[in-house]
Amino acid sequence: MKPAPQRTRLATAVALALVTAAASAESGAPSAQSAVPELVAGPAMALASIDVVGVAPLPGLGIDRNLLPYAVQTASSRELRQSAGENLSEFMARTLTGVGVNEISGSPFQNDVTFRGFRASPVLGSSQGISVYLDGVRVNEPFGDVVNWDMVPEAAIGSVLLAPGSNPLYGLNSLGGALALNSKSGKTHPGLDVSVSDASNGQRRTDLAYGYSGDQPWHAFLAATLFNDRGWREHSNGRLGNLYLKLGGTSGANEWSLALLGGSSSLVGNGLLPSYRSDDSGQGLYETNRRAIYTYADETRNRLHQAVFSLVHDLGTAGELSANAYVRNSRRDTVNGDIGEAYGDYVADCSAGFLADGSAADPATCGYDRNTAAALHPASFNTTSTRQNSQGASVNLSRDVAAHKLLAGLTFDRSSVSFAQFAQDAFFTPDRGVLADPTAEREATSSVSGSTRTVGLYGSDTWSVTNQTHVTASARYNRARVANTLVNAGDAQAPEAFNYQKLNPALGVAHDAGGGLSLLANWSQSTRVPTVIELGCADPALPCRLPVGLQSDPYLKQVVSRTIEAGARWQGGHHASATLSIYRTINQDDILFRSAGTTQQGYFSNFKRTLHQGADLSASGQWGDLTARISYSYLQAVYDADGTLFTGARNVHVAAGTRIAGLPRHTLKLGADWRATPALTLGAEVVAKSDLLTQGNEDGLIADTQADQPPQTADLRIRGYALLGLHLDYHPTQRWELYARINNVTNRRYETFGAVAQDMFPNGRLLQPLDGAVQAAPVRFVAPGAPRSVVAGLRYHF
Repeated sequence: MKPAPQRTRLATAVALALVTAAASAESGAPSAQSAVPELVAGPAMALASIDVVGVAPLPGLGIDRNLLPYAVQTASSRELRQSAGENLSEFMARTLTGVGVNEISGSPFQNDVTFRGFRASPVLGSSQGISVYLDGVRVNEPFGDVVNWDMVPEAAIGSVLLAPGSNPLYGLNSLGGALALNSKSGKTHPGLDVSVSDASNGQRRTDLAYGYSGDQPWHAFLAATLFNDRGWREHSNGRLGNLYLKLGGTSGANEWSLALLGGSSSLVGNGLLPSYRSDDSGQGLYETNRRAIYTYADETRNRLHQAVFSLVHDLGTAGELSANAYVRNSRRDTVNGDIGEAYGDYVADCSAGFLADGSAADPATCGYDRNTAAALHPASFNTTSTRQNSQGASVNLSRDVAAHKLLAGLTFDRSSVSFAQFAQDAFFTPDRGVLADPTAEREATSSVSGSTRTVGLYGSDTWSVTNQTHVTASARYNRARVANTLVNAGDAQAPEAFNYQKLNPALGVAHDAGGGLSLLANWSQSTRVPTVIELGCADPALPCRLPVGLQSDPYLKQVVSRTIEAGARWQGGHHASATLSIYRTINQDDILFRSAGTTQQGYFSNFKRTLHQGADLSASGQWGDLTARISYSYLQAVYDADGTLFTGARNVHVAAGTRIAGLPRHTLKLGADWRATPALTLGAEVVAKSDLLTQGNEDGLIADTQADQPPQTADLRIRGYALLGLHLDYHPTQRWELYARINNVTNRRYETFGAVAQDMFPNGRLLQPLDGAVQAAPVRFVAPGAPRSVVAGLRYHF
């Protein structure tokens, strides 16, 4: 069936959002608030409060959010504290409009976070499109732009700000948005806050935060998090711990701080499970047991050390000068048990009754016996080692001059990276575990060492043309140099380096239309420079396996993203507010993984255009002891040109208008909190998502078309779902708090991602001689969603 025109579908969704908002306004019902409600203690006030937010990674004077030509979303430490039982990514997915998660790995601290279809993911090789900052320091790792959510000190976070669109002020990789996290200090958060929780799915967590600020001109803050996960899936134990220390003080007009962060984690990502029903193959492993794993071990160990020195100089009524300098060192080691290249030969030889060495195979034990399996090593024990060192400095000047709010800044970042990948012959255990052969040598398959240097110069001016109309113009110039040397199986290639530069502008207007209504419009541009992982696998003549094989180093263009956005903000009584945004983002020269002929390998290449467009609507209000909120997102994420992709199992031919896999078109979030008594608050939330396409099935096929066979069509979409959550908070005293949360109350079976791959373990067991006629056919694999869980905790605040 021919898809409906893109503009028609977008117009329909936007019209629906506008009609809903208009109907709410006509009925006189408060329709609202931003995605994160701001509860103001005491009676409602006639005058609206001024909410000052930052517009760049480094702190400055800030700006009234009503003057900005785009809608930012914020969350305070209070709102984060009220989300007890959730980590940061889960909180954002539940409360921030347009944000979602894909539970690809199964670990709560390795979620794939999306905003308007752009990703901030810990998965190496994913196309990243969101920049993430902690206290003005970019935490997207230099090798792959990945974001390690497990290394974010959540107990130390004081505020969250999500800026939409291709905002150039936030630097490289801000294609679809930027996330700025600011930490607490002893000055802003004095006192002790301790929280401990336990969950029915085996997750235990302890958070501690202590801030000190006396009469002395200095202050201190300490935060720590310990997390242990037994895992709701098999073989999925994990742990993490981090420690954050900030010392600060004031001297005249200067305020300084030194922040130290150390973290360590060992998390298991069990990946996807085959999901299918067939008369020949029976049920998939997912239908049989959603707690199962496909193969193991799959473990990621992260280590991080970071130091940031910040200085703020108060220029009085003239403005403020802020600067920081940082050093950052991270280590990442992975272990991945996988199917080896000899597995197919192993099955064929076992079916014939002989092993590769000519010895007879025992049909009863061919797939399970350690000795016979080791003879062919049907498995591979893969490991990687990544070392990254980064340093940088930034300076930011903000001034108010008459009707102008001016901002200017300079950033410098450099990093060095070394990456190595190893493989060792291995064999399978009966439950699909992979054990390395101790007699086999570990062989280096590929490695790379490289460096990056980036300089950014930016400026912004918000000009109040009248008391009602405010125009914001900004721009950033980036210059980056990426250099690396590749080594494959001992063969070193000549060092290569590439330079990238771009001037990215933005222009927008905010107009106060009266009655608490503001109209917004904004156009912006940002860029992303190719990472070493992409440059290292960019030659179709020397393809690699997704995602980390490194083969060649030809040139890739930088991604250029342009966003046009329009909308409205409304602030009314009863602490009510509403926000509507309509946006269209075009990525030019997007970097995607492409097919390398008929091989099971591919390469990164520039793709002409991809398109993300849609609408976000959020509203909230407070009536007495009841607070309610709603948000709806419509997303149309499509390829905007013809091309061929490679998904690891097959070649997918896409045309302009083909949907991008893994992204729901409709997302609805509902929430309500009722203060039943002064000490007890009860709440509920619903998150509903429409269906999404399975990666590798975007064209409606399950296998590559053969010249002498008809196309094998299949509808492998992941079905939509709705999840109900309940929570309560009880304060027996002012200092003590008991909290509980029930996730997925109805124990709904749902999936958050799908991909087409070959099932090498029909019915969950190794192929046997008796299964000689069985062929490993492409099937749908899914990321299982977590079942019902109960979290209970205790918090003490002094």
